Amino acid sequence: MSTHGNPSTSFDPARTAVLVIDPVNDFLHEEGAAWEMTKSTVKKNDVVAQLSRLAEGARAAGVPVLFGPMAYTAEDYADEGLQRRSGINRLMFENRMFLAGSFGADFHPDIQPQPGDIILAPHKGTDVLQTDLREHLDRLGTTHLVIAGMTANLCVESTGRHATELGYDVTFLSDAIGAESLPAYEASIHLNFPLIANAVLEVDEFLGSIATGATPAEEGAQPGDTVYGSDRGQVGTVEEVVAASDGVPAYLVVQRGAIFDKHLFVPLDAVTHRSGTSTFINIPKLVVSKLPWDERPTAEAAAAKLGPSAAEVAALYRTHAPTGG
Repeated sequence: MSTHGNPSTSFDPARTAVLVIDPVNDFLHEEGAAWEMTKSTVKKNDVVAQLSRLAEGARAAGVPVLFGPMAYTAEDYADEGLQRRSGINRLMFENRMFLAGSFGADFHPDIQPQPGDIILAPHKGTDVLQTDLREHLDRLGTTHLVIAGMTANLCVESTGRHATELGYDVTFLSDAIGAESLPAYEASIHLNFPLIANAVLEVDEFLGSIATGATPAEEGAQPGDTVYGSDRGQVGTVEEVVAASDGVPAYLVVQRGAIFDKHLFVPLDAVTHRSGTSTFINIPKLVVSKLPWDERPTAEAAAAKLGPSAAEVAALYRTHAPTGG
């Protein structure tokens, strides 16, 4: 994976891919084996319609769409003993979910792959990156993975977490994701995703942020924008965009409210996306108060945040170094 210095605030179709995880009947159809567990969040978010609209909008914008389904054969259980691996594998085994060639493992009628889409080999656990996903992303030149589908706290979270660790920018689409319960969904969307991902957006915000040829100056944060955290909590309003100078990195001056005269000085490289007049940063609103953003940045403070260079460090853990092989 290549690193990203100051990524654009819009999604580049040439470097972005949409991954739709498990858009299959057992999760999403009223006759599916897991429907009684998933129906509350699937209905709440209208997940089927949202996934369909997401796929159509991404295709229209030239963003590749990848489908990551599950399918289990007798050999998975008889030879590999997957039913002994984890609680979720046991649950699927006992309820005969996602059996290869069955109605339950098939794609929902309203979310059918189209010519040009990519259908991945089936994942057998909760991590879609344990399939041929990475080979396809490498071939496509993808650096930003946008994830939706089922389920929030299992396959969606596991795959997004692994992708982040591999160096991809990751965005979750909260209104195109379901779970087996509302508490599981809420914990993922509001607590876990905002910390392990680059951003948590809604489908409209993602589709509205796909690059259409705007120049960087046009697509960057602007005064008057409303700033949202990665948990989609409203942080404040942009008063000023200050350019980098003399070792001081660029930053936003954000007014936190009309009643209290409190400002935040948000590093510009914390900005991930802009959709309309909404600017998103890669830290939850719930955590903003724990950051040293209440004073204007200085060159000294910026340098201190980088920490020591490798050449200056005698032992990584102060009194010890890694043992090695």
